[in-house]
Amino acid sequence: MYWTLFLTFVKIGTFTIGGGYAMLPLIQREVVDKGWLSKEDFIDLFSVAQSLPGIFAVNISIFVGYKLKKTLGSIVCALGTILPSFFIILAIALFFTGVKDNVWIEKAFKGLRPAVVALIAVPCLTTARSIKLSYAQMVIPIGAALLIWLGNMSPVWIILAAIIGGLYYGLKIKKY
Repeated sequence: MYWTLFLTFVKIGTFTIGGGYAMLPLIQREVVDKGWLSKEDFIDLFSVAQSLPGIFAVNISIFVGYKLKKTLGSIVCALGTILPSFFIILAIALFFTGVKDNVWIEKAFKGLRPAVVALIAVPCLTTARSIKLSYAQMVIPIGAALLIWLGNMSPVWIILAAIIGGLYYGLKIKKY
């Protein structure tokens, strides 16, 4: 099982461009569709991994490994996630100096951007559906994303507004 976990996370780490959120649908497909974790367990692990400091892809792989095979499983999954990126970056650092101003490489990276956005959007929508988020509730995160993207607003102001709005809602409207 350890070897299977390692190879699964090596495959995910090798073929995913765009970071941890882009890895999420692949991790979900590998661990939920194979029956290693239930969808509910995966969403719980996703929530905890997202709330902790550090690299999201490593956090989620550690939690999945721990849930499946405790400490050794978490180490195996973390190594499977980290090693491909480490070796790819090492290879780029060794050979990139000769091609750093290449127009084709720049165009390739620009062409990957829409795919990365899609890879991040899919788990967001899947998670929203699984927690039964209504369309009215989706207005706030979509509005915040548009304010950051199109309005050039700092995320700090949006976070502060969310804190104030959450406190107002909790204390005045819901009266917790």
